[in-house]
Amino acid sequence: MVVRAGREFLAVPGPTNIPDRVLQAMQRPAVELYSKPLIALTDSLLRDLKRLFGTEGRSYIYIANGHGAWEAALTNVLSRGEKVLVLESGKFGLDWGDAAARLGIEVEVLQGDHRHAIRPAEVEARLRADKAGSIKAVLAVQVDTSSSVVNDIAAIGKAIRSVRHGALFMVDAVASLGCMPFEMDAWGVDVAMSASQKGLMTPPGLGFVAASDRAQHAHQKADLRTPYWDWTTRDGDSHYQKYSGTPPEHLMYALREALDMLFAEELDNAFLRHRLLAEAVRRAVDVWSKGKALEFNIVEAPERSDTVTAVRMADGCNPETLRDYCEGKCGVVLGRGIGKLNGKAFRIAHMGHLNAPMVLGTLGTIEMALRALGIPHGAGGVQAATEWLGDRVKP
Repeated sequence: MVVRAGREFLAVPGPTNIPDRVLQAMQRPAVELYSKPLIALTDSLLRDLKRLFGTEGRSYIYIANGHGAWEAALTNVLSRGEKVLVLESGKFGLDWGDAAARLGIEVEVLQGDHRHAIRPAEVEARLRADKAGSIKAVLAVQVDTSSSVVNDIAAIGKAIRSVRHGALFMVDAVASLGCMPFEMDAWGVDVAMSASQKGLMTPPGLGFVAASDRAQHAHQKADLRTPYWDWTTRDGDSHYQKYSGTPPEHLMYALREALDMLFAEELDNAFLRHRLLAEAVRRAVDVWSKGKALEFNIVEAPERSDTVTAVRMADGCNPETLRDYCEGKCGVVLGRGIGKLNGKAFRIAHMGHLNAPMVLGTLGTIEMALRALGIPHGAGGVQAATEWLGDRVKP
C-alpha cells in the first residue's frame, strides 16, 4: 500500500523546489546574445545580486555550480603557495579547503567537530598568533548543509578585524542567501559566493561571487587567475565578457523571475518565513527526540540553521530505511546524511520555495514513517509544530 500519487516533494537541501513561475519563465526562444533586452537583464541581475549580498562591491555570474564559484573566489584573489585558514564546521567548509589545496594553496584547518558552530574567539586567537601574516584568507561557510550548523559571520568578521590582520574574509553563502540576512559590507566580508539552486529557487547551473574593494586589490596580484574565472575579463565592456562566452540565457530568465518573487515578498518577510518554518521543524524534532532514537546533530539550539536540520539516529536505527519509506510510500524525498553523518542521519530542508503546508506535510510524513517503522519517538511532533505556527501567525 502506498499513498504517494501526486507531485513528489523535495525536502532536500538543494536542488530545492522550483516555482512554476520560474519554470515557465524559461519557456521561450533563445535571443541574440548582444540584444539590448538581454544586456539589460544582465545589468539587473548583477545589481540585484549585490543587493542580496549586501554590498557596494562588484558581483559576477558564472555558468557553474557552487564548487565552480568556490574556484572563482579562490583563483581571483590568491597566489600559488599562499596560506588560507579554513574554519571547519561541516563537510562543505572542508571541501572548499580541499579545492584550495588542489589549486596549489597551502591549507590550514581550524578544527571543529561538526556538531558546533565556529568559535570566533578561536579564530581571533589563531590570527593573533600569526605574527608574520602568513595567512592570506579565512574561509567560512554561513550554513553548512552537511551538519546543518549556522555560523555567526558577523562575529567572525569582527574577530578578524579586532586583530587588525590583513587576511581576506571569504564566505560561502550557498545555503543561506535569500533565506536569512547576509550583510557582506557590514560584516567585513571581502569575498562571498553562492549558487542558484537553494534559496534562490532557480535550477542548478549558476554560481555567484561578490567582491569588495580589498578583494579587487588582492586580485591585481593574484597569480591563480585563469581566463574563465578572471574578474578583469568579466569587467570588460562587452556583454560577451560578462559570461566569458555565451550567456546562460534561460537560467537568466529563471533567476530574474525568482528574484522578482523574492523582492515582491520582501527580504525581511522571506527571512521571517524561513525562521518560523525552521522553528516548526525544530519543535517537531524536539518532541520526537524524547524517544531516544533521534537527536539534533547540532547540540546548541542557537547554532541550528533556518534552512536545513540534520537529525541523527541512534545505533540500530537506519536513516536510509526511513528515507526509503518517506519517498517510496509517500513521495517525500528527505536529504541523506553526508560527510561525518553518512549513514547516521537524515536531513530536512526548509529553504527556498516553501510554505506551511509543505513543511507540515513533510513533518507529518516523517511522523507517519516513525510509527510505521516502529522507531521510538515522542508523540505529537506535528502538533507541536502546528501549535508553534498557530501561536505566531495571527490573522
